[in-house]
Amino acid sequence: MNKNIIKTDNEIALMRESGKLLAQVFHMLDTFICEGMTTLEIDQQVEHYITTKLNARPASKGQYDYQFSLNSSVNDVVCHGIPNNHYRLKARDIVNIDITLEKNGFISDSSKMYTFSNTSAEAKRLVKTTYDAMWKGIYAVKPGATLGDIGYQIQQYAETAGYSVVREYCGHGIGREMHEEPQVLHFGKPSTGLVLEPGMTFTIEPMINQGSHKVKNKKDGWTVVTKDKKLSAQWEHTVLVTQTGVEVLTIRDDETISRLN
Repeated sequence: MNKNIIKTDNEIALMRESGKLLAQVFHMLDTFICEGMTTLEIDQQVEHYITTKLNARPASKGQYDYQFSLNSSVNDVVCHGIPNNHYRLKARDIVNIDITLEKNGFISDSSKMYTFSNTSAEAKRLVKTTYDAMWKGIYAVKPGATLGDIGYQIQQYAETAGYSVVREYCGHGIGREMHEEPQVLHFGKPSTGLVLEPGMTFTIEPMINQGSHKVKNKKDGWTVVTKDKKLSAQWEHTVLVTQTGVEVLTIRDDETISRLN
């Protein structure tokens, strides 16, 4: 294992700060996002808040030549949806807002699903199941566990509920760079893959589809959609492997578990 993926105590402290700030962004977004607005309006509000209120940087902007501060993935968009000013969120929609934030050289990454006044019960079930599946993966994190343990817990939970897990995209190590080792698959077999050690930081971000797990890329080179045009949902947190378990660095106040160790 490349030891540079193990963070020092000082680096962990800086990552905690970055994670706390990103949680604040979502608290702001909770009061702002609503049906009728465009995803570009959401992007502009988030960028303004990060830069002027938090004195931080939206880490996605400029990464891989991406021009926006977040990804906004609506309905059948699996991930990497591009904010735009021509589609207004509808009462029946679901949308994932995926935001990265850099402060003092360290990056945090988190995403959240939003539903609206006429979102169907079937869509809400997908959203909730995906959230619970993410937490199943988080609960599996501890020293001595493996990446396969995380993927297995997520896959079993999602598939038991009748859904499928996207294969092509995964979680990732994170720190000074947005994408570091290791890759964190959301499917797998227990007791396989990299063994977790204290000081590792990575994202868990399952993408769960209502129908088939198959996806395709749109011509813009970014947007990934379900091949069968059914709904997809995603949630994400940045986590730290502690000496005894896991700490969720991007935890929000509306979530009841802040530390699981």
